[in-house]
Amino acid sequence: MKRMWWIPISLLLLTGCVPSETDEEAEVVNEKEEVETAIIPSMQLDDQYYRTLLPYKESATRGKIVNRLNSRYDIVETENGLLRLSQKQFSPDDYYFQEGQKITDEDATSWLQRTSTDNPAGLNAADKRTEEQKKAGERAPAEILAHITEQNYLVKTDEGKIRLGGISIGLALNTMYYSSEGGMSYEQEIPQAQIGKEGKRMADEIVKRLREKEGLADVPIVVGLFKQNAGNAMVPGTYFASGAAPGGKQTVANWNAVNEAYVLFPTSGSDERYRDIDTAFRNFKQDVEIYFSNFTSVIGTGFYQNNELKELKIEIPIQFFGAAEVIGFTQYVTGLVAEHFPENVLVEVSVTSTNGPEALVLKKAGETKPFVHIYE
Repeated sequence: MKRMWWIPISLLLLTGCVPSETDEEAEVVNEKEEVETAIIPSMQLDDQYYRTLLPYKESATRGKIVNRLNSRYDIVETENGLLRLSQKQFSPDDYYFQEGQKITDEDATSWLQRTSTDNPAGLNAADKRTEEQKKAGERAPAEILAHITEQNYLVKTDEGKIRLGGISIGLALNTMYYSSEGGMSYEQEIPQAQIGKEGKRMADEIVKRLREKEGLADVPIVVGLFKQNAGNAMVPGTYFASGAAPGGKQTVANWNAVNEAYVLFPTSGSDERYRDIDTAFRNFKQDVEIYFSNFTSVIGTGFYQNNELKELKIEIPIQFFGAAEVIGFTQYVTGLVAEHFPENVLVEVSVTSTNGPEALVLKKAGETKPFVHIYE
């Protein structure tokens, strides 16, 4: 069994640790003025990561996400992307993270369904077809809302107690609706304009419902609209809009466009925004294939913000023949990373085999010398 000696920071979403002597105990006060004791970890891995109160509390809606989203890529990105949006409103220097505790399992089950006489709280469009229309093959309107992600941000008061200081809500919206009728499966593409309009409508309704819960009337609420990718996509979708409802407000104001994108390399399109990196990646891939004549594939995923590449993750699967070969290949790849990719981009290369991870090469943005780890 391989021993993992080092874990890249990019794999650590939030700081979680075993309580130590330097950790701090604090009293957490909820909306009912009930007091609990929690541990605040002393270590913060990076200024972009929130410290998480211990013991860790899971969201009531956590288990629903697997069945509601199309891929594991979207499952991860709905949370990671919402964390990025939240940092603009709730600074990691001042706030602590906790999974959402305000939207109950009952709330989520009801809200994610279609609205109907039996379920008036449903946020997806009602199915008003008659039996004749169903027999004629008319399809139900697409369900746009796929999942609701909630994150809570807690802050320390002047009295040294921890209280809820903000809520972030991520609405995962379908760009492609998959369903079946009469035993026949079908898919329906949903226009971006409809996704945006319905997403904002749902956001206002959810904010209104949260305001009605005890203790949430004056809590700032951030909402992000996430468009999930098609089921066969190899990269996640992204948030495309965000807004905030200040304390006391019933609706989301000041909607802003979020310019983020995940791009698979090598690309199959001709978008000028990705051409330079695509060329660099193809040259990198070609050099890798020179080393392994029986090589299968090199796949890269680029993360863009405001049309600038911020991060490039590359996966290289190899046939494992021995430790010496892995070392030699890793040294070779490390040189290629420095040769082909810009200094201002974080590049992470994972070398794997059927035995599991073999090596990791990490070059942080602004640095010329990569960090290299070979698993034992």
